[in-house]
Amino acid sequence: MIRKLGFLLLLTGLALPGWAAGKPGSIGGYVCSSNGVPQMGASVEVLGPASRILKLFTDDHGFYSVRDLVPGVYTVKVSAPLFLPALREKVGLRPGSSVMLNITLHTLFEAIQLAPPRGPAGDDDWKWTLRATTNRPVLRFGAPPTIVLASSEAQGARDLKGSLSFVTGSASNGFGGLADMRTGFSLEHSMFSAGTLAFNGNLGYGSGIPDTVLRASYSHAGANGFQPRVAVTIRHLASPDPTFLHNATLESVSLTTSERLDLGNVLELNFGSDIEAIQFMGHANAFRPFGSAELHLTPDTVLEYEYASSIPDTQRGGNSLGSNAGLAESQPRLSVLNFQPALERARHQEVSLSQRIGKTNMQVAFYSDRVSNPVLTGVGDLTAEQGNVLPDLYSGTFTFQGRQLSTQGLRVVVQRRILPDLTATLDYAFGGVLELSRPGVELQEARAWLRNDRRHALAVKFGGTIPHAKTRWLASYGWTQGHALTPVDLFNSSPGQSDPYLNLLVRQPLPTLGFLPAHMEAMIDLRNLLAQGYVPVLDPEGHTVYLVQSARSVRGGVAFTF
Repeated sequence: MIRKLGFLLLLTGLALPGWAAGKPGSIGGYVCSSNGVPQMGASVEVLGPASRILKLFTDDHGFYSVRDLVPGVYTVKVSAPLFLPALREKVGLRPGSSVMLNITLHTLFEAIQLAPPRGPAGDDDWKWTLRATTNRPVLRFGAPPTIVLASSEAQGARDLKGSLSFVTGSASNGFGGLADMRTGFSLEHSMFSAGTLAFNGNLGYGSGIPDTVLRASYSHAGANGFQPRVAVTIRHLASPDPTFLHNATLESVSLTTSERLDLGNVLELNFGSDIEAIQFMGHANAFRPFGSAELHLTPDTVLEYEYASSIPDTQRGGNSLGSNAGLAESQPRLSVLNFQPALERARHQEVSLSQRIGKTNMQVAFYSDRVSNPVLTGVGDLTAEQGNVLPDLYSGTFTFQGRQLSTQGLRVVVQRRILPDLTATLDYAFGGVLELSRPGVELQEARAWLRNDRRHALAVKFGGTIPHAKTRWLASYGWTQGHALTPVDLFNSSPGQSDPYLNLLVRQPLPTLGFLPAHMEAMIDLRNLLAQGYVPVLDPEGHTVYLVQSARSVRGGVAFTF
């Protein structure tokens, strides 16, 4: 018996090395500068035993990962503009193992001075990010990347990602938003190691009236920071009032192209345009170019010029319910006057200086805005009978056409992480708004009483995560001097941007169901909880309705991430 057991153990010992020898491994890690700033878009080259070179780029956290590598000895080379190349030789990879290789890049000046690095990227829980989902670079706070000794299923290793959300409640922004019950979905697939193909949609079916927004996009991360992107968006929204506007279904097709180019890691260019064909009570076309230029004076100082021709979507990124909540709330912005449709057209120019000092991010910006046919929001159950409003079928709000807004102003933003799970932001702005100089007039006459005026605005925002429960929350209050029908800073895309008055957003992870391979999350979004800033006017029957800067709304839902 002992001989048989020894013989089996001998066979097992001989078989295991042969089985493990064929099991692939992975090499990954983070690339950062000497002061701990993650380097996005750094080129990583991995030379294997068979003299085969694999090339990839780091993501926005400076992370890279190469999977399915045969066991052996590897050489890893990392390069980025304005930095000296870094070379790591004789990196041994055992069968089935994962090697975490973090690399710090140094400039020529640092090499001459022989300055030691300040530590790995994980020591600095702040990052300097100058990009948002609205194609507009901004100063932004971000959580640190979590560094773990991962297996082949490391972060970012999946080629296919998806999400599904169910949301109820209207955004209460007048005509143009989706229904009060809707389903959003998102699919993202990595292609050719540097490309991403995405398909997004938002399907509304509230009140029995369907509407649809679909978007397909492709982006490619090329060499030298060149990153083109193209997207096609199709919208179909129901008529705002089938009784008086029979043929007012909104249908549009837009083509958005954008490109990003890094020049020596000193100058970053972002530019593109949106071309849209619109069918709504006739035909209309819109051409909306945008662009920005960032000059990195130092690693912590950025001077930026930005041009935009459309008001950015405030439901973007982490300030929304799901990744597609703002898909239909950005364009086009339409109003009517005497049954004649008009498209909102805007022009925005801004020069800003962003500075990081220790654990504080600051921004000072000067801007110039000009908006024709501005879209204003009203609260009240109105019809389109008079031909001067576009009612929303789902929320009891309506769209009203304002007079031209022309203004110059300034913005100051200060953001600081108070605790590891608590961030505070202060935003001050001074600029022009549209105000109703004579409240209480009939709505038909209200446009004649609109005027441009100067206002101060102050917004305070707190956000963070509740430990253990992992609840993410965001609370803000925006104060505006006097009554105003438009925000003081319409194009604000900085970290201090927030809706007027009292707002609360909560996202709570839920336990995963055993039969669903997905992460679940409950969400609630409350806007203008105290219903402040309501300016009274009279409808044609003498009833009181309101023009508002922000209407009160309650939305909630659940999301699944696969």
